[in-house]
Amino acid sequence: MRAAPLVLRDGDREILQAWIRSTTMKSGLVLRARIITLAADGVAHTEIARRFDISRQTVINWRSRYLAHGIDGLHDEHRSGRPRTLDRDKLITTTLTPPPRKYGVTHWSSRLLADHLGIAHGTVSKVWTEYGVQPWRAETFKFSTDPELAGKVTDIVGLYMNPPENAIVLCVDEKSQIQALDRTSPTLPMQIGIPERQTHDYVRNGTTTLFAALEVATGKVTGVCKPRHRHQEFLAFLRHVARAYPNGELHLVMDNYAAHKKSEVRSWLAENPRIRVHFTPTSASWMNLVEVWFGIIERQAIHRGTFRNVRELTTKIREFINGWNPRAKPFVWTKTAEQILAKADRRRTSNTAQ
Repeated sequence: MRAAPLVLRDGDREILQAWIRSTTMKSGLVLRARIITLAADGVAHTEIARRFDISRQTVINWRSRYLAHGIDGLHDEHRSGRPRTLDRDKLITTTLTPPPRKYGVTHWSSRLLADHLGIAHGTVSKVWTEYGVQPWRAETFKFSTDPELAGKVTDIVGLYMNPPENAIVLCVDEKSQIQALDRTSPTLPMQIGIPERQTHDYVRNGTTTLFAALEVATGKVTGVCKPRHRHQEFLAFLRHVARAYPNGELHLVMDNYAAHKKSEVRSWLAENPRIRVHFTPTSASWMNLVEVWFGIIERQAIHRGTFRNVRELTTKIREFINGWNPRAKPFVWTKTAEQILAKADRRRTSNTAQ
């Protein structure tokens, strides 16, 4: 015999409908709300069971629970026994330990660790978020082994934050092997809702080297493109910089590239005592602010450009510099020498401890 439609208590249909529409309600409660509302609409127990792929007895049980206790009867009953606890220390300790060789992986995923510990992967993800653990990420690091690290850091930071009076500080370096790349098909322009599109393949049309000097106080750049990257080209660029700044002291910040220390370069610098060189520590080229500017020109003018030959590439570089200088702003250094050296010491100490 088909059961009569379930009679709902006053106000319960609105509550059950709210459960069904909710995006945060537990799936079990949503299923029970659907069962009760269909039963109230007169849908047969067998049909309800078929729709939700459950047994007919399950439908009857929840109908009976509602008849006996109303809305409250649809919630889970308190279970006897000791509540299940999560050993967070074990979870984090296991996360920080390389996975067993049987898994053949380099690091844990939330699902693999969950299977390994017999818990839900959502629980693993939640604990990782709370502790700031990210096994999927890996970063690189490099220590400077320069015996004069402290002195060089102090010297260069001093130039940036407290330059000599009436002196000009220039950050000098080369961006070598800039490729003149041309796409195999024309670039499709940006449209509303569609970004600019380029073919993934390209044609190489030669390379150039950009020699640049960034004036820290103004952000202006003096740049020259050369076909090769040798001390001869570097020396020619230094002469170009000297002509661009004919008066006053010049303090040049540069890295330890071999071309910067050739005997010809040293001899020319000795003949021009108004030009003083300050070398960055080894493995610390990031202290040269012109590297920041190289990143800017790469992103804004080179990376997405198409160049049929080296001449087009060098023309684009010159156009960028000409457009940059009128709107240039000072490059401001904020980290003190003490902060840099303290951080380097912490990293070295941490690496030694491991």
